[in-house]
Amino acid sequence: MDYNRISALLEKYWEGETSLEEEAGLREFFSTPHPDLPEALQEAAPMFQYFHVEAAREWEAPTAKVVTLSPLRHWMKYAAVLLVAVGIGYAFRQQGHRQQEAIIAMRQQEMNDSQRALAETKKALQLLAKNLHKGTTQMQKLSYFNEATAVVEGKD
Repeated sequence: MDYNRISALLEKYWEGETSLEEEAGLREFFSTPHPDLPEALQEAAPMFQYFHVEAAREWEAPTAKVVTLSPLRHWMKYAAVLLVAVGIGYAFRQQGHRQQEAIIAMRQQEMNDSQRALAETKKALQLLAKNLHKGTTQMQKLSYFNEATAVVEGKD
């Protein structure tokens, strides 16, 4: 290949105007050593030699590697999932305990309220009975008076 043509291709390459075929030609040119290469082209030679080696490596058949996947390979993921599950379970359990405690407290309050209502009702009935007893005593006195009046008038 002509050094002037390679220089022109390099200029196009540095400007970003080369085609893939032209870049492949540059890699191919620089893949072989040239003892009388001009200094301007010697600067680009290592880069294109590297590109040529890497392109060849991509086309090589990959070597077969035996990869054994251990179930514990991603143990941190499993541990994180386990911790999240335990946290959610604990939260639900605590919520259940709080609800049970609230229900028990409500029932105790209802019992206290019903016992207090029963005590108040008893007091009111006792007061009513006491007042009725007073009225009954007054009625008995009135009954004696009516009997005495009847005897005096001679009705009986």
